[in-house]
Amino acid sequence: MAWHPHLWHPTTQVALHPEPLRVRCAKGCLLTLDDSTPLEGSPSSSRELIDAISSWWVTLHGHGEPTIAAAIADQATQLEQVIFANFSHAPAEQLASRLAAHTGLDRLFFSDNGSTAVEVALKIAWQWWRNQGSERRQLIAFEGAYHGDTFGAMALGDRSVFTDPYDSLLFDVCRIPWPHTHWGDATVEGREQVALAALDQALTTPTAALIVEPLIQGASGMRLVRPEFLRAVAARLRDCGALLIADEVMTGFGRTGALFASQLAGIQPDLIALSKGLTGGFLPMGGTMASERLYQGFISTEPTHTFFHGHSFTANPLGCAAALASLDLLEANPEAFSGFEARHRKHLEHLQERKAVQRLRCLGTMAAFDLAVGDTDYLNPVGRQLQRHCLERGVYLRPLGNVVYLLPPLCISDAQLACCYGAIDAAIDAVTN
Repeated sequence: MAWHPHLWHPTTQVALHPEPLRVRCAKGCLLTLDDSTPLEGSPSSSRELIDAISSWWVTLHGHGEPTIAAAIADQATQLEQVIFANFSHAPAEQLASRLAAHTGLDRLFFSDNGSTAVEVALKIAWQWWRNQGSERRQLIAFEGAYHGDTFGAMALGDRSVFTDPYDSLLFDVCRIPWPHTHWGDATVEGREQVALAALDQALTTPTAALIVEPLIQGASGMRLVRPEFLRAVAARLRDCGALLIADEVMTGFGRTGALFASQLAGIQPDLIALSKGLTGGFLPMGGTMASERLYQGFISTEPTHTFFHGHSFTANPLGCAAALASLDLLEANPEAFSGFEARHRKHLEHLQERKAVQRLRCLGTMAAFDLAVGDTDYLNPVGRQLQRHCLERGVYLRPLGNVVYLLPPLCISDAQLACCYGAIDAAIDAVTN
């Protein structure tokens, strides 16, 4: 098929990329392509692809999961949308209570997506200090961070090809090293000490908040840090009174082997940004969890202390119904995510023998490695080459430059997971030869 004359696809250079594949339907971890869609190298009778990255990390339980679909349909016959500034409703109240119980944070502010969930966290943190009459102005983030594509989220993220055109519009952020690690890493403790020393120095300036993607930096290449490093970071923030924001847009809802990565790391943030898997991937929704202490900092007879932020579809009842059904599934079968890492490891141990495979890492449902071919940046064409070879073998991946990763839906079978690794194995041969 050709490029559609009226669509503009995200993060895609039309002059360099092949035409998009047209999906007709999806079930479980399988995408079924339209009959008119060409798939080079694939048998004409094979029109299915394994969605090995959960459609940009959102499809948690699988496409078309029936209990979530039924919950949305049932809710649609009762209340599909209402302005949340003047009204409340049961699905939003139930979801807030359940997420509060899971996160240890008492207040949920709804938004629309991951970027806005981060923006809300940033604005709450900043205005909370202002409402206290404090002059704390420094924000701290990590090298390599990615927090979204809106302006505040871009400013918090590391400067990259994504932010280059807008650099002059972004506010300054203090950045400290991210001591990412991998299997067999003998230098991580020393690099952690360097990063903590940089944090100690940064905290000599009055600091409003630090933001972190707990345990995994996603878009910068699935880069892991150790839980003990994050605990040391959290302790330093606690000692100086700065707020801790956890961006769990990607890591939340079982992706790291625990319901939230913050729990696995053993830290308690003041704010948590949520999206992606929140609704099981069915509907766009964001949420920011905040402590009761922060919430009370906005309660005042002074009108300027109000948090003046809102979205048209805030607390959309259909999204809330989907999120509640997704939580039901996670709570009923925690082994689906807590035991996933073992399923990856046996395949990664085989890949470890390959010369072109470096820096293997794995956490929960995520497995990744660096392909030792060319530059180590997002624009390395080896990613698109490997993607094409995997498509020919019925597997959809979207490498981050030379970083190859899997982040499949929880429903993927052992046979389907083996098929993914088999496709990667063959694709490595193709791109390295």
